Amino acid sequence: MSTHFMPAAQAASFRTEKATKADLFRGRGLFLGLNCFERGQSQPLHTHASADKFYFVLSGKARMRVGDETQIVAAGMVVWAPEDVPHGVEEALERTVMLVGMGPPP
Repeated sequence: MSTHFMPAAQAASFRTEKATKADLFRGRGLFLGLNCFERGQSQPLHTHASADKFYFVLSGKARMRVGDETQIVAAGMVVWAPEDVPHGVEEALERTVMLVGMGPPP
């Protein structure tokens, strides 16, 4: 397997009991992974000290919160959570896959 190319869809996995995460790449300055949700699953509100985070919705639809703002996001939407700002997935409204990036890595 290549260390520079990854078919992201092959890394997606789902569990009925909780959302899943899959690491794609981890460097000194950036982390990329997938967060996969079944309908009704969530990610608790949390923060990252000294790390910015983005989500790129690859498929599905979810209600997300960043700071005091809540929106429904769908495929093609990018969400940015600056360092120390609370963020999370309140509820996946359908099966959803998000590419997650953080710099620096957690």
